[in-house]
Amino acid sequence: MSTVPSLTLNNGVAMPQLGFGVFQVPDAETEAAVTHALAAGYRSIDTAAIYGNEAGVGAALAAADVPREELFITTKLWNSDQGYDSALRAFDTSLDKLKLDYLDLYLIHWPAPANGRYVDSWKALTKLQADGRVRAIGVSNFQPGHLKDVIDATGVVPAVNQVELHPRLIQSEVRAAHQDLGIATEAWSPLAKGGLLDHDLLTTLATKYDRTPAQVVLRWHLQLGNIVIPKSVTPSRIKENLNVFDFDLTQDDLATISTLDDNHRTGPNPDTFNA
Repeated sequence: MSTVPSLTLNNGVAMPQLGFGVFQVPDAETEAAVTHALAAGYRSIDTAAIYGNEAGVGAALAAADVPREELFITTKLWNSDQGYDSALRAFDTSLDKLKLDYLDLYLIHWPAPANGRYVDSWKALTKLQADGRVRAIGVSNFQPGHLKDVIDATGVVPAVNQVELHPRLIQSEVRAAHQDLGIATEAWSPLAKGGLLDHDLLTTLATKYDRTPAQVVLRWHLQLGNIVIPKSVTPSRIKENLNVFDFDLTQDDLATISTLDDNHRTGPNPDTFNA
C-alpha cells in the first residue's frame, strides 16, 4: 500500500497528492513504466486519449497485483472528441482501452475555446459522474473564465484543474481562483520538462537538503498544496520522485523558489490553443 498522502476533493473523493504521469511515453514502453511505478508505490496514474498509451496503462493495471480500490486512474477527453454525445463515446473508448469498469477522474484536456464545445463536454462529464461511471470530474488547462463558464452552465464545480505549473510558471491567478472555488490544483510539467534541474538555486538547495533538484521542486509543489504527476521511464528516477515525504523546505526556501517565476510556458497557451 502506498504511503503517499491524499487530498480530499470537493466531492469527498480522496486523490493521492503525487501520481505517475505517462505523457509522451510510447505505448510499447508504457506497460513497463507503469509496472515499475506501481511496484515503487505509486497508486495514481495519469494518462490521456491523445497520449496514445491508454492500452499500455490498461495492460499494466490488469497484470498488477493491486486491488482496484487502491488505484486512482485519470484520463482525459481530447479536443476533437468534445461535444456532448462525442464526449460520452470517447469516455467509453478510453475505458475499454484501460480495461476498467469505472474511472476515478475524467478531465476535459483543453478548453479549445475557438471550438466552442467545452461547456457541452462538461455537461457530458456531469452525466458520467451522475451515472456512477467516474468518481470525480475535472478539467485541464482551464483559465478562470473557462471555469466560470462550465460552473454557470451546470452548477457543478470541477474537482480538479490540471495546469502547467512549475517554479517558472506559478499560476498565481489560476491558483487563487481554485482557492475561491474549492478546486484542487494539479501540476503538469512540474519540473518544467527538466529545464530547471541545473539552475544554480535548485542545485544549491539540493545540496542543502541532501536531495536532488527534482526532489526539491516536487517538495515545493507538495508544500504549496499542489497535486503533482512527474513522469519518468527510468526505474531509479521513478523511485526517486516518490521519495519526497520525509523532509520539508523552510518557508524562506519555498518563497525563494517561487521567485523563479517568469511566466515561462513549456506548452501551449490555453487561451489560444484550439487543435
